Amino acid sequence: MNRRTPAIVLSALLAVSAASAQSYKVVSRTKVGGAGGWDYVNADEVGRRLYIARSGMGARITVFNLDTLAPEGEVANVAARGVAISTKSGHAFATSKPVVMFDTKTLAEIKRIDVEGGPDGSLWDPFNDRVYILSHRAPNVTVLDAKDGAVLGTLDLDGAPEQAVTDGKGHIYIDIEDKDNIAVVDAKAMKVTAHYDIAGKGGTCAGLAMDVKNNLLFAACRKPQNMVILNAADGKVITTLPLGVGTDGAVFNPKTMEAFSSQGDGTLTVIRENSPTSFEVSQTVETMVSGKTLALDGKTGRVLVIAGEFGPPAPPAQPGGRAGRGPIIDGSFSILTVAK
Repeated sequence: MNRRTPAIVLSALLAVSAASAQSYKVVSRTKVGGAGGWDYVNADEVGRRLYIARSGMGARITVFNLDTLAPEGEVANVAARGVAISTKSGHAFATSKPVVMFDTKTLAEIKRIDVEGGPDGSLWDPFNDRVYILSHRAPNVTVLDAKDGAVLGTLDLDGAPEQAVTDGKGHIYIDIEDKDNIAVVDAKAMKVTAHYDIAGKGGTCAGLAMDVKNNLLFAACRKPQNMVILNAADGKVITTLPLGVGTDGAVFNPKTMEAFSSQGDGTLTVIRENSPTSFEVSQTVETMVSGKTLALDGKTGRVLVIAGEFGPPAPPAQPGGRAGRGPIIDGSFSILTVAK
C-alpha cells in the first residue's frame, strides 16, 4: 500500500467533517403549543419579534422574542393568516377580515380596516411604506398606507396570489398560484405592468423570494415541484431546480446568497446561488412533517419553520383530493430553528 494513502484518507475525512460542520440542521425545537391551525410566520428582524397567526378556536396572533423564542404576548380575537410589519411606522397588519392594525411595541389594537376579498398573504414595502393585503378572490390586492391604515386602492391580478416580494425600488412581484405566472406591479402607480409566464417550468407556485442585488426571483412551485429562477427585469427563466412535496413559502438570504423553500413533507430545500447564472441544490434539511411555512431572521441567518404533530383519526381523502389529517396533538406545535 502506498505510504501516502493514510494521509489522503485522513485529508478526505477532515474535508467531509468540515463540510458537515457547515451544513444546516435543526438546532432547536421550541414547543410553544396552543390550540388552532396556522399559516404564515413573520419575522421582524428590527423589532426582534416573531409573529404567528393561529386560526380556529381562540384565533389570535401569538408573538415571540425573535432571539429567545420566549412568548411576549398576543393580539387576541384576530382570525388571520399572517402579519405584515412596517418597521418605519411601527405598525403591524393582520390579514384578518377586517384587517386588524396594531402597535408593534405594545401589541395594542389601533383600528380595524374593512377590506373586500379574503385576506391571506401580505407584504410591507419600504419603498413608500405601504402594505399589500393579498386575496385569492377579487379584489386580489388591497393597498394600505402603513402610517394610518388608509385604503389607497385595490388591484386585480386575474388570479389567486400567494406570496409577494419587493425590490425596494418601486417594483412588487407576486406569484399567482392558479395561473402559473408572476405578476409585476408598479408600486408608485399601483398598476400591474406585466405577467411572467412560467407554466411548464413550475406550477401552483406558493412561495416567492428575491435576490434584490442581482434582480432575481425564486418561485417555489408544487406542480412541477420546482424552484423556478428567473430574471425580474424581463421574466426570462434562467433555470429550475427540484423541491420537496408541498412547498408553501420561500426566503432569500443576501448575506449567504442562498434561497430556502420549506415543504410540508418535512424538508427544507437550500439553493445556493454561485453566480447570477449558476445555482444548485446544496442541501435538503430534515425538519418536521407539516413544516411548510418559514421566516428568515436576516440578522442571524437563522431560518424559522413552524410545524405540529397530528394524531388519528384523519378524515378520509375526498375524490381527487389528498388525505386529510387528524387533530393536532396537544402541546406539539413548535418553532424549529434551522442554522449551521
